[in-house]
Amino acid sequence: MIKLYAVVTGDIKNFTSLSDNRREKLILETESLLKTMVVHEKDAKMFRGDSYQFITADIGGVLMMCLKLICWFKMYVADLPPKERNLLRYNTRLGTRQSIGIGEIAYKGKSVLDSDGQAFHLSGRVFDDMQKNDILKLTTFDEERNNTYEIILTYINLLIKQWTASQAETIYYLLTMEEATQEKIARKMDMTQPGVANSLRFARWKEVEKGINFISDALEKQCLLNQKQRI
Repeated sequence: MIKLYAVVTGDIKNFTSLSDNRREKLILETESLLKTMVVHEKDAKMFRGDSYQFITADIGGVLMMCLKLICWFKMYVADLPPKERNLLRYNTRLGTRQSIGIGEIAYKGKSVLDSDGQAFHLSGRVFDDMQKNDILKLTTFDEERNNTYEIILTYINLLIKQWTASQAETIYYLLTMEEATQEKIARKMDMTQPGVANSLRFARWKEVEKGINFISDALEKQCLLNQKQRI
């Protein structure tokens, strides 16, 4: 049976707007976060300072992992000193571009950066063609289904672009906290439960989650069917 993987290639928007110390801190903290998303530490890596790549066999969960990273970079503004925070808030904002490639892997090297295969090619080629304002792209081995995914992600990307740092932080904790509830998130963020509810509502989280879940379910079925046909 041929095993399929998801490879994510991404970079950090406006990375150079941060001070040297903050860039170093962000790299270390992001790499630590990436390693929580993979089975083996070698399957996730930061490179060239502002770029990253990771590989996972969790096809159905990769989109939520990407959303977590999107929120991670958007919410980073809240952790900055006032002077640096204002620069990012009113001039530039941290963000990320991500290209997911789903397919076969020819081999895995000492790290994800030394590995190769169809999933890497799909992820890398689309990433190279991404525009400055793009956020999330998905490419699989099935071109017909890719068109459907692209249409859904186009609308999801439009909603994500509108997220504030606070909304991104709320969604981040929703995705990362164990048995997350609005009450638990409110305590974590020093907010009220209605405040958390409003943050999720204004971020159109229900709509985003519905679209992500639809694609994730379709990907799992698509990959399962492909594997059965290869037996």
